[in-house]
Parts: sequence; structure tokens; C-alpha cells
Amino acid sequence: MPSDTIQVGIFGGSGFYELLGDAREVTVDTPFGEPSAPVVVGEVGGRSVGFMPRHGLKHQLPPHKINYRANLWAMKELGASDVILPCAAGSLQKHVEPGHFVIADQVVDRTSGRIDTFYDGPETTHVSFAEPYDAEMRDTAIAAARSLGITVHERGTIVVIQGPRFSTKAESKWFSSMGWEVINMTQYPEVILARELEMAALNISLITDYDVGLEDDPDVEPVSHAAVVETFQANNAKLRDLLFEIIPALPLSPDRPALSALTGARFDVH
Repeated sequence: MPSDTIQVGIFGGSGFYELLGDAREVTVDTPFGEPSAPVVVGEVGGRSVGFMPRHGLKHQLPPHKINYRANLWAMKELGASDVILPCAAGSLQKHVEPGHFVIADQVVDRTSGRIDTFYDGPETTHVSFAEPYDAEMRDTAIAAARSLGITVHERGTIVVIQGPRFSTKAESKWFSSMGWEVINMTQYPEVILARELEMAALNISLITDYDVGLEDDPDVEPVSHAAVVETFQANNAKLRDLLFEIIPALPLSPDRPALSALTGARFDVH
């Protein structure tokens, strides 16, 4: 295997910029411009891994300015079949508490103006997206979280807002009333771009606080800034342990739906 070839790509979120200690940086040129940062390539449990901070090395890229296409292309170019997309997130439901992890199984896109496809024509391509996240990866992550004693929700819908602003109370209450569990600003278009490149994707949502729509609920304690920071730091430490548990355990089965997403997806006129 070439030294810079990877099997698993990971996009780090806020405050999670260093994953691999003994590693090297690899710069990848893409047809879509520069990625957020070079890919840090190393090994976890004998498996080759690439890590990139999606917001840049100095968190200089807000969610709506990230070059998602370049980021995903870089991971695919290095050989990744699987990508892990952890993210800091807010809770939309009382039972999903700060400090919990959610392994999302569905996503709702509420962004606007983001480039969310590699296929602008002339070959029309419609990729199936009914199940955004890979079942095999999700099962592995759930089992790993349980083994580490992390409180994990085995499913959840993550609604992705445009940012950089947070939701109004009305918006947040609407999202909660729909039964959605998690709110975030970066998961889309990451996950659909992974699908278009035939990579399997896993989300791990790290719950830092309750979203603003739950503030008026008498059963929800107000969240202070200090508490959010404390939860944030604790979540990052738990995430590192979880990733080091997940990565060696991934089966990387070759017959998963995401890995052949382009089969039958193109509309050809003869």
C-alpha cells in the first residue's frame, strides 16, 4: 500500500484539530480548489487513516464558507472508502442530553446556496440518498460507544442549518416539533458529497447543549457558557477514544450500497 493511501477519512470538528500524533501532512490538489487543510495521514490500530479539520487549522472557515467538494475529493483521491463525520451539535429533544452522543441515521437539509453536487452536467446524475449513513459503520460505532460506557443514541435525525447564525426560537421549536433530535451547521453537504464519490459515511453528533427552542421548557435547566465549554472538552476526549475503538473494528465490506451509488444513477439519452 502506498504510504499516503488511506482507508478511512475523518473530518474533525470544532476544537478537534489533532487526532494522529505520529503522522505526516499530505497536500492534495483538487479540481475544486484548496481543501480546508492538508490531510494528516497516519495509522490507527494498523489501519491507514486521514484526518482533516473541516474549519481549517485555525478555525478560520465558517460553515457556509467551507470548500466541502475539495475536502471530500481529497479523501477520495487518497483512497478512502469510508468517511467519519463527527460534529458538535445541539439537542432538539429533552432526552438527548448534553454530553450524549448520537449516531444519526437521517439528515434534513435547511441550508441554502451551498454547492452540494459534483455533477453539474452534461451527464445528468441522480444519486439515491434515502439512507444517508452506512448501516455497517453505524452498528460498529454503536457497539464501540457502548463498550466505552458512552451514552449513545442509536438513531437520530440531524437538521443542518445554514449558519453562521443560530436558530430563532420559532425555528428551533419547529425543528423539535418535527421530532428531529440534533441540529448542526456542517453535516450537509458533506454527507451527500461522500455518497456521490461512492464513499460510505458515518455521523457522530457530540451534544454540547440544548437548542434555544427548549429554553422555555421548565424541565430543561438553563445551559451556561461555562457548562457548554466543559461538555465540549469532555466530548472531544471521549470522541478520540471512540474513534480509536471504531476504526480498527470497521469491517469495510465491499458490497455496501454507498460504494456503488453511481450504478444506475446516470440518465443517458441516446
